[in-house]
Amino acid sequence: MKISPIEHKFRSVFSLKPLIDFWNRTIAASDDGWRPLVEGVRAKLALAPELHSPVQDLSILKPHADLLKTLMSALFPIAYWDKEALGALVPYTLEPVLVSPTFERLFLNEDGEFRGRLNTDPQDFLRARLMRCSLLILQRCYGIEKEVDFPLLRVVTDPDTGLDRYFKIKPDFRFVDVHTIGPLKELTDQERTTIMERLTEPDIILQILPPENFELQGFCVVHGVEVTTSEVMSALERDLIARDSFISTEGFSRLQERLRTLLRRPELYAGLAAIQNDQIYMLNKGCEMAGACIFSGSRHVAVEEFKGSVFDRAVTNRQILTIRDILEEPNRTKVEEEIIQYGVRSMLIAPLFYQGELIGTLDMGSPYPGDFGPGEAMTLNQILPLFAVALRRSLDDLNNNVERIIKEQCTAVHPSVEWRFRKAVLRHLEESVGGRHSELEPIVFRDVFALYGASDIRGSSEARNGAIQADITDHLGLARNVVNLAQSVKPLHILNELTYRIDRNLDMIQKGLNTGDEVSVLNFLRGELEPLFPLLREYGSGVSDAVGAYIEAMDSNLGTVYRRRRDFERSVSALNQRISGYLDREEAEAQVIFPHYFNKHQTDGVDYLIYLGSSMVENGAFNELYVRNLRLWQLVIACGIAWHVESLKRPDAVSLDATHLILVNCSPVSIRFRFDEKRFDVDGAYDIAHEIIRSRIDKAMVKGRDERLTQPGQIAIVYSRPDEFQEMSRHINFLQNQGYLRNDVEPLELDDLPGVQGLKALRVGVNIESAALAEVAGRS
Repeated sequence: MKISPIEHKFRSVFSLKPLIDFWNRTIAASDDGWRPLVEGVRAKLALAPELHSPVQDLSILKPHADLLKTLMSALFPIAYWDKEALGALVPYTLEPVLVSPTFERLFLNEDGEFRGRLNTDPQDFLRARLMRCSLLILQRCYGIEKEVDFPLLRVVTDPDTGLDRYFKIKPDFRFVDVHTIGPLKELTDQERTTIMERLTEPDIILQILPPENFELQGFCVVHGVEVTTSEVMSALERDLIARDSFISTEGFSRLQERLRTLLRRPELYAGLAAIQNDQIYMLNKGCEMAGACIFSGSRHVAVEEFKGSVFDRAVTNRQILTIRDILEEPNRTKVEEEIIQYGVRSMLIAPLFYQGELIGTLDMGSPYPGDFGPGEAMTLNQILPLFAVALRRSLDDLNNNVERIIKEQCTAVHPSVEWRFRKAVLRHLEESVGGRHSELEPIVFRDVFALYGASDIRGSSEARNGAIQADITDHLGLARNVVNLAQSVKPLHILNELTYRIDRNLDMIQKGLNTGDEVSVLNFLRGELEPLFPLLREYGSGVSDAVGAYIEAMDSNLGTVYRRRRDFERSVSALNQRISGYLDREEAEAQVIFPHYFNKHQTDGVDYLIYLGSSMVENGAFNELYVRNLRLWQLVIACGIAWHVESLKRPDAVSLDATHLILVNCSPVSIRFRFDEKRFDVDGAYDIAHEIIRSRIDKAMVKGRDERLTQPGQIAIVYSRPDEFQEMSRHINFLQNQGYLRNDVEPLELDDLPGVQGLKALRVGVNIESAALAEVAGRS
């Protein structure tokens, strides 16, 4: 890179005088052994007087090339001349005078200009040159010794490999003299202070020391020291900190280029595999750098596909595996055959661990056999922690992104089917790359078995209404007591009317509670009676005490009597918590036996829905034995719930009864996740019949009787097919033998329900007194 006249602020000229003086002064005085060499140089210099003066035209040096090399041999040892990047340059302009073959091959174009790129922009580079020249003037002319480090890197493309190489440029100004043009300016104390405070601002210094007052004579010695390994290591660390290192094709391509440079392999390819559960995400392969994805075009592969492969061997041994030639591998698997198709012959495979956990592999390949050895493995080993940390962070980002989308579009999903939602989200993210429009694909599970069970509090609505009636009656009674006592003190007609209205409300409430009755009574009491309390308190202590009793009986938050309802709700809450907790614990154990979708709904009692089938298992492994096991489990759970309901009954609490219902359906159904409703629902007109039955059987009546199917202390099992009857009869017989059920099985037919005909049922009593049942249910 030559300097333009605009940039050229310092006068500079090439001169051998500082070097000739070095020969005469240092070498000659050091040892007699140097004297013949020095005398020979002096003799040749005597024949070239033009070399003793500053050389404006460098072409003058051509006839004296051998003498120039001899002079420079004091600086550039012959042993390093063909190996190192060495050069002598005109000071400041950096015009090459004499350079080593390596320097010329790496740093210079055919026209002698510098090639490659610097680690700084041109303006900063110019500023650094100005600063160095200013410091040189201060040192040589004013004795001000100050060093300011300005590291300079030049990145060049190796002409043999086409890969980048990094060199730290070390300049040496020992052979540069500073000559003044005119008398040397004296510096004031203020100017010296300004210079010391603003050394890194050459523009300020050059105002004090104008460059036209100085001339640089001599040459600058430059040594290019290769720092490719350390620089690429640092660059890799910066790249791997960046969040797009794995999730963009550009980011991964940049990583691959760094690895090629680091290992000096221009045709190297790199690949990453992220391991998560039983899935492997095959990330960007350098030999197929196309497409994009959350992991830059990853392929999702089951771990099983890598069993017995070279990757499996590296992971098992937990160390870097070097493969001289993949074609020489015995017992090659499908994985090795695919690698060979890419043209890969030699490989390095390194397992990646994060905090002791295997999270993936980094592999590198070359089209040449034996291209990797122990040296490359040692280099690779230094950067594995960087890749492991970056991969862990990328996996965490991926999981967080997937979870975010699932929560936004699906709310929380059951763990048993989360894999299917993750797969849909991953595909959605892949298709969304580049701003393309994409929606989550439908989540449908076909041919699954549906199991339903419910335990409802019998008569909860009537009990709740009864509690409301009792509280309102107590409230009105307290109000009547206040008015009666006040009337006895002052028999006002208006108080007589209030008594009449209170009695009328009491009659209305005791006949039955209708919608709006409670609000009507409270509006009457709050609007017409309670505002009179300050006046009525003045009627005497008896009335005042009655008002105090009225206020004391009110719930502080609701402003009404809430004793019976509180007792009822506490009893319902205790029962629900007991049933729900028992069901959750037992279901968690059942989930371990075989994964299934489970959804529980809690109101006055608990009902639940179970779906299971091969389509709901990620690997498809399924057997109908697990369906039969869950149907038997439903019966055991119903017995356990009945036992817990009975155990909660106490004299000091509202006594509640519960009914228990199981719906049996051996015909598989298809279910679809409704994104708008955030829940699963049956899919298709045929399967909707199951939903209709499930929603209506709690109201089912026994055919020919005025009797509800569900009764306290009994389990009602609804079915429609003979095989369902036979299976549930076997389960009942088994549980009777275990002592869980009584020997009072009733086969029943049910009245038709709207849209539902031909249902049948089995009803059997729970043996609450059974010690075996108490042991099994009580352990929870």
